[in-house]
Amino acid sequence: MTLSTMITKMGEGFGNTCLIFFLTLILSLPLGMVFSLLRMSKSKIISNITRFIISVLRGTPLMLQLIAVTYGPYYLFDFSISKNKLIPVIIAFGINYAAYFAEIYRGGIESMPVGQYEAAEVLGYSKLQTFFRIILPQVIKRIMPSITNEVVTLVKDTSLAFTVSYQEMFTIGKQIANSQTSFMPFLVAGVFYYVFNALVDFVMGKVEHRLDYYK
Repeated sequence: MTLSTMITKMGEGFGNTCLIFFLTLILSLPLGMVFSLLRMSKSKIISNITRFIISVLRGTPLMLQLIAVTYGPYYLFDFSISKNKLIPVIIAFGINYAAYFAEIYRGGIESMPVGQYEAAEVLGYSKLQTFFRIILPQVIKRIMPSITNEVVTLVKDTSLAFTVSYQEMFTIGKQIANSQTSFMPFLVAGVFYYVFNALVDFVMGKVEHRLDYYK
């Protein structure tokens, strides 16, 4: 197999890699906020249950969670989530990254001075208005470096989809490497991931720069 053919085949898998990346962010970013708010709930029961769920998701390997979501329902209840493996892959990635984003959100929210809440109350803002108009914009600015770090990590973690044989770039590269007895597909995959990561890092850097409105 020529290098150009190899790149073409892996490029097709790269489309699925991008799909995992973007769908995971679409699911995990808002879900992480939900987890975070439940984690900070005044109800001890809700807070402790959410804390336990986050602990499990952060404390067990993503690879294990992928296998559990993809094959667990079949072995436990004799049914599959979907014949399309993209769906369980996105579910596993989404809830895993939501757990990490939840703790990032929580750290940002709890770092806000209490005085800002008191000042907003004096000005007549409701709790929802205070959170969405005053607190959340500042939290986003503060947590952006941590969010960027997780997003960059997600680019590399998409390769874990090979665990359940989803045809993303690394899976295809691994198949080519086995059939050709060559290490070249892994080098090509490395270049793909590096370029993708560099692009993501550039975009997130631009976002961070736009949020540095005090500089």
